[in-house]
Amino acid sequence: MAEKNIRIALTGNPNSGKTTIFNHLTGTRQKVGNWPGVTVEKKEGDVEKFGCHLKIVDLPGTYSLTPFSIEEIVARNYILDENPDVVIDIIDASNLERSLYLANQLRELNCKVIFALNMADLALARGYKIDAAKLSELLGVPVVFTVGNKGQGLDDLMKTAVESAQIDVCIPETRKVRYSNDIEKAIAELRTAIEERTGPDFPYDRRWTAVKLLEDDTIIRQRLDELLGQDSRELMEAAGRLRARLTDLFHEEPEIVLTDERYGFIAGIIKEVMISSTRRRVDVSRNIDMVLTNRFLGFPIFIFFIWAMFQITFTLGAYPMEWLEAGIGMISGGLDAMLPPGVVKSFLLDGVIAGVGSVLVFLPNILLLFFCIALFEDTGYMARAAFLMDRIMHLIGLHGKSFIPMLMGFGCNVPAIMAARTLESPKDRILTVMITPFMSCSARLPVYIVLAGTFFAAHAGTVIFLLYLTGIAVAILTGRLLRSFLLTGADAPFVMELPPYRVPMLKSLLIHMWDRAKMFLKKMGGIILVGSIIIWVLSAYPKNIDYDVDYQARIQAVNQQYAAQIADAGPQQKQGLKQQQQQQIDRLQREKQVEHAEKSYLGRIGQVMSPVFEPIGIEWRGSVAILTGFVAKEIVVSTLGVLYAVKGETDSEALRRALQRSGMTPLSALSLMVFVLLYIPCLATVAAIARETGSVRWAFLSVAHTTAVAWTASFVVYQGGGLLVG
Repeated sequence: MAEKNIRIALTGNPNSGKTTIFNHLTGTRQKVGNWPGVTVEKKEGDVEKFGCHLKIVDLPGTYSLTPFSIEEIVARNYILDENPDVVIDIIDASNLERSLYLANQLRELNCKVIFALNMADLALARGYKIDAAKLSELLGVPVVFTVGNKGQGLDDLMKTAVESAQIDVCIPETRKVRYSNDIEKAIAELRTAIEERTGPDFPYDRRWTAVKLLEDDTIIRQRLDELLGQDSRELMEAAGRLRARLTDLFHEEPEIVLTDERYGFIAGIIKEVMISSTRRRVDVSRNIDMVLTNRFLGFPIFIFFIWAMFQITFTLGAYPMEWLEAGIGMISGGLDAMLPPGVVKSFLLDGVIAGVGSVLVFLPNILLLFFCIALFEDTGYMARAAFLMDRIMHLIGLHGKSFIPMLMGFGCNVPAIMAARTLESPKDRILTVMITPFMSCSARLPVYIVLAGTFFAAHAGTVIFLLYLTGIAVAILTGRLLRSFLLTGADAPFVMELPPYRVPMLKSLLIHMWDRAKMFLKKMGGIILVGSIIIWVLSAYPKNIDYDVDYQARIQAVNQQYAAQIADAGPQQKQGLKQQQQQQIDRLQREKQVEHAEKSYLGRIGQVMSPVFEPIGIEWRGSVAILTGFVAKEIVVSTLGVLYAVKGETDSEALRRALQRSGMTPLSALSLMVFVLLYIPCLATVAAIARETGSVRWAFLSVAHTTAVAWTASFVVYQGGGLLVG
């Protein structure tokens, strides 16, 4: 049993390998990627080590403790307010100069901090040799080398953290950044003023608080107002006076001067502790970037990669999909043979299997899509894609960084919307949140595969690729519209970071696929199963239907007609006549089922909605499927599966055959796919929009806008396509 509880916070720049180390330490599987915003909220994990219970907290990646974005605020607030026993700053050893800015800000906070020089192997490969002992001596903090993705150095890191937590040490004042005399005087004056107005329970380091006031840190000003009340006014006046004096002296804002001097301090540290090999090293990343981010070649290559992703998803996914279809067909056939006719049989075959089974078969396609997205992320190509889109994103008043949440939306819109937290400007955040739902998430993929595979079999992959491009185009147009009328103002300046290319680890890719598979299967056993059952109940009842035709009498007539013919026929003719008899009976049974569905509760709902969807070529069953898709987009397919399921056809191809028999044309199928692509996101996405924008009005606006855009686009596709086809 652990004797002591220790809280350890992991912080660091984006791409420093922070979440990889967190996963290694805690055994969890948090997402690891190559861009800011992967860890949009802090994550916690528990470990027993060295006789202690360690609670490890993975904070969002941040470049500094002067917060602008939500993730920076989350990281700083945790360190300030929760006061962890030890803070481990994960530093990219191959990018030491940039990482030391945050590291020095942590030292200024006067918390217990350890530097983990991560990716030490990469730094060595690049010709950088770092003297860790000297770095530790100069900065007054423990320094440990680690290689996070191989788990190297992590035991030493934890051991150092436990030792640091159990001793009472402070970073010597002489080891901290010393600013120029004028700034140091201003800091000292403010520090004295703070000491005079605060007691021993003041929660922040007073020198650090003085520095923050000189930097005009809004959050610290608010906190001092809350803590000191009227006393804070004199402090603010003193800070304002000192800021004005420094501005006059340096002809720059004090925060800029302080930043410059910190970087000057860092430059001195780098010269002392790091030796760079004079050997000309081959920078592989830079050479690859010359092609992949080339202004002429980069975009066509990006389009090709996205097209290839959907081709692979569709073509390779077809093989395991067939195996699943065969398995579901066997189960369905077995139950059909075993169970007597009745409600239970109909519930299992037409409700559960037709609903859930029709979605389950797309699991391989979804896994392949996520494998491709994870490949883009882990190799570092995702950041290049955002860089390529930077110029286009500026057309709508955003920059390339906003494209990353949009790309993540190909997987799932909910985490993609959360990733918009990385944007510093509130207007940029809201704008990105509002356009992200147009990115086609994986839940829509089954709908495309069914319809494109049925009506555009030879070009299904290309049709799906064009749908995804349409989503991007509509998102950009919507962004331009919102920027012009609702979210006016200049876009925030930003420099896109291009992390080095890395060889993806197969284990990491497989973990991402498996995690996604678990989420999909969980959804299958929950919301999709419940939705399928509700749809079956609404389509199966009421039982007493007043049919327009006496189908039973017609079936008897067919049996009597063929009974006489079969009796008089020869052995070879008998087989053919029996097949004809069965075909006619099947046709009558399908007609009966169609009439039953039209007069069921679900059919009545569909009839009410029908006038809205008729102009865009979607019949009542499609309109019902669209309505149920608001809960989760996968339910669109399961609804179609229930509504189109035909008695006697237990194989999984029944839906496709039923769709072809239903009168649906390629044009109306395309109209339905466009509507599913663009209309209101699922319930979870709407909730995420309300949460991330802080207002339900944006969520309502998103629902209204996406639905209007979807109907208009489908109308153009169906009616315009009809005119072209003639």
